[in-house]
Amino acid sequence: MRYAILILSFLGMVLYIPIFSSTMHNRAATVKLGFVPHGKLYKAVLGNFRWFEGDYYTFKATIYYGGKANDVMHHRYGNVEYYNLYRTIKTAIILNPYNEDAYYFAQAAFAWDVGQVRAVTSLLEYVYKYRPWDFQISFFLGFDYAYFMHNYIKGAQYFKDAAALTHSTLFTNLAARYFYEGGKTELGIVYLKYMIKTAKDKKVKKIYKQRLEALLSIRFLENAVKSYKNRFGILPKDLKELVKSRIIKKIPKDPYGGRFYIDSKGNIKTTSKLAEGWENEIDRSEKFK
Repeated sequence: MRYAILILSFLGMVLYIPIFSSTMHNRAATVKLGFVPHGKLYKAVLGNFRWFEGDYYTFKATIYYGGKANDVMHHRYGNVEYYNLYRTIKTAIILNPYNEDAYYFAQAAFAWDVGQVRAVTSLLEYVYKYRPWDFQISFFLGFDYAYFMHNYIKGAQYFKDAAALTHSTLFTNLAARYFYEGGKTELGIVYLKYMIKTAKDKKVKKIYKQRLEALLSIRFLENAVKSYKNRFGILPKDLKELVKSRIIKKIPKDPYGGRFYIDSKGNIKTTSKLAEGWENEIDRSEKFK
């Protein structure tokens, strides 16, 4: 009788496997990822085991996303359970904010693919508290705030942090640039003067001085535009008007080889965008000539 029950159970299991496989294949993505407990509550319950569990959820999220690579590549985002995926990686980060793979995955999957930049910056700022030595977090935050959210001042602050950690000329120049983009040209000038003063490498000083020269010229033109508006009550049509009205003697040169111009809102811009290699890009200022 015992053997008969064993044989029947085995046959039942064999017959059920195709049905089980089909059911699992057709299950919704939310179910495949499974239920994810609330991160902060789960963290308190797990205690020291939270590090392992955080790594597990990071692994789970990346494996799931890898299985959806074809859908992502063909922009079939509706086939990816992004909300549950976000909950999974958020829990992973809360449980173990020291896992670099977790925040890197969040930046790659959510900022670019589905534009959930605010959600990503929230996670990155959480990690930032635990990994203050990690320049990559400052870089991601600076990029997200400046590029996606157009919050240039906050972006500049994070690039400034990244520059302090790495002594990178790239991050220093980006910080100065976004201070300018955010309407804080003077702040960018002060920052660059400090970096020039503290830099030890002559080549690095040269790079900073080029950016400083550009910002000084922009500040000069910004002040001239203000003077023109105070005198005539309107904005100048172009920078040549500043010379014609004798507010300035001549328009300064952009040290990057571009051309300064004034946009419709009275802001000073340059065709170079304060970067080398701009000549290969389209001159977006044609309508302001």
